[in-house]
Amino acid sequence: MRILITGGAGYIGSCMLPMLSSAGHDVLVLDNLSRGHKEAVRAFDIEVVDLEDSQAIADICSRFKPEGCIHFAAVSLVDESMADPLKYFRVNLSGGLNLLRALVLSNCCLFVFSSTAAVYGIPQQVPISEEQECKPINPYGLSKLMFEKILLELDRAGILRFVSLRYFNAAGADLKSDLGEDHEPETHLIPNVIRAALGISNEVRIFGTDYPTKDGTCMRDYIHVKDLCRAHILGLERIASGEKSAIYNLGGGSGFSVREVIECVKRISGREFKVIEDKRRAGDPPVLVASSGKISKELGWVLEFKSLEEIVRTAWVWHSKHPDGYSRTLPGTLD
Repeated sequence: MRILITGGAGYIGSCMLPMLSSAGHDVLVLDNLSRGHKEAVRAFDIEVVDLEDSQAIADICSRFKPEGCIHFAAVSLVDESMADPLKYFRVNLSGGLNLLRALVLSNCCLFVFSSTAAVYGIPQQVPISEEQECKPINPYGLSKLMFEKILLELDRAGILRFVSLRYFNAAGADLKSDLGEDHEPETHLIPNVIRAALGISNEVRIFGTDYPTKDGTCMRDYIHVKDLCRAHILGLERIASGEKSAIYNLGGGSGFSVREVIECVKRISGREFKVIEDKRRAGDPPVLVASSGKISKELGWVLEFKSLEEIVRTAWVWHSKHPDGYSRTLPGTLD
């Protein structure tokens, strides 16, 4: 199958590429490289283009004629979305609509969407099921929920079938393919704690210590990036076989606090570093933990990486070899 991957030079998108190739798919990457890395794409074909360039997107789809699309491209920083909501609606909604128009014109009707747990806002129950009401508390989550509603309308009209995957916290590295997490700025907890353990940064900040959790810090559900990618293939296979559209949560089903993640990195690295307690960040829910029972039951999805230690260890190995991300690699091998 010819698969278009938007945001394919990013963290999750790049880890998706070797998996799709191994499954025999013909892949084309779209990325504006504002936050992605061409080094992560390697042997795969890439078109450097912005989704806001509607004509360019239409021309690419007309030439490539994708049979399916996995849509990762987005802006996704909660703090930034609170400060600049228009950017999030412009990129995540307007850019997404440009993509959908181009796909429909090229007769592509299979769509896998990278959504987020941020659509739920502050959950009424934990773990969170797909039936729980969506009440996003930041523009990032709202932009993803609005796009899901657009997909539901296109499905209702018989224009396309889709699977939307509501991620919790992607983490870890694909050591076999030597692919890992490299953001600028880096806002994710695990790589930031690892950077402190490596001495790249001077400290780790805990944003909020007065949440209603077991140790006062936010709790999140971490899922290994390879488990996440496998769910995309299962979702694509579902709609390609003619099954109806669906929305699934993707998480490990267990919550870990910020303090627990910090202690985990200390154990694995054998290093100490400075930890500073800071005030809460706007838009952060206290607890986000997934119930992934629906995707396990309907698609047979199971976790390969079941513990926080397994996930953090792969991240530690990759960052130790790539202390400056893709811009510099130390000699040696990944295990």
